[in-house]
Amino acid sequence: MKLLKFAAIDIGSNAVRLLLTNVIEDEKKTSFRKSSLIRMPVRLGEDSFNTGVITERRIEKLSKTMLAFKYLMEVEDVVAYRACATSAMREASNGKEVVKRIKKETGIEIEIIDGKEEAEIIYSNQIVEMIDDLNPYLYVDVGGGSTEISLFLEKKRVATQSFDIGTIRILNDKVGKKDYKKMKDWIKDLEFNGKEVKLIGSGGNINKIYKTSAKKEGEPLLYGELVEINKFLNFYTIEERIKVLGMNPDRADVIIPASEIFLKIMKWSDATQIIVPTIGVSDGIVRQLYKDYSSKKKVNGITNL
Repeated sequence: MKLLKFAAIDIGSNAVRLLLTNVIEDEKKTSFRKSSLIRMPVRLGEDSFNTGVITERRIEKLSKTMLAFKYLMEVEDVVAYRACATSAMREASNGKEVVKRIKKETGIEIEIIDGKEEAEIIYSNQIVEMIDDLNPYLYVDVGGGSTEISLFLEKKRVATQSFDIGTIRILNDKVGKKDYKKMKDWIKDLEFNGKEVKLIGSGGNINKIYKTSAKKEGEPLLYGELVEINKFLNFYTIEERIKVLGMNPDRADVIIPASEIFLKIMKWSDATQIIVPTIGVSDGIVRQLYKDYSSKKKVNGITNL
């Protein structure tokens, strides 16, 4: 048996995450087991979506976060990592300059990825293994700056699209009717072959919603139940969600727009239930990283410590 530890850094519009994962190799199979997840609410999207640039204040926060992550990876004996930045960084006019500065100040190499690459990373999460029938499935990942949707028919991915609809954008009034129409029209144009559609939900907000539902692990969340949870959460103010429901401040405000995005997608696709596995972009980065590392490929963004 061989044990390796890999790290994924997901620089999103709302939070920056460091996922440490143990990869266990033996003769029969390779297993992935999460070691720890550190999440920092840097909120790059509040700068990028409002002013088009990442401000000095948030650059400093990001730099300190990356430096802390670097030391944690060294202590954990990480053999390789990959750091990916999504919509907030790719839309900021100074995104490339920020990447250069972070590299200079911390040694961490950041790769700014587009929506298509983000969807590919999500797809690498072995989504097909979650599908236990031949019904159509929509895999939906809702982030702070964008939403990625993939359609699976008979366990094969047949369509993927990234939309500029995310929780931080919504909170800052940067999502309009045209944006929703684009997503709605794309979903309505999909062919489901007359079968019932099911959703697979990804992202921190849907995981929090699922925990709120008190569902047993693996049990799907029904559309009507998500409607009721949305009503329940809306009953409380942001401050009350923090004080009464015990949510983190950076979760208490984004959870409402996230639930509404999922509700819209379920309504437009006529989906009646959503499956919520505990996976996300970070998990996909680790799987891709391990695949490329084990095959000794030289991939931009993959760095040995």
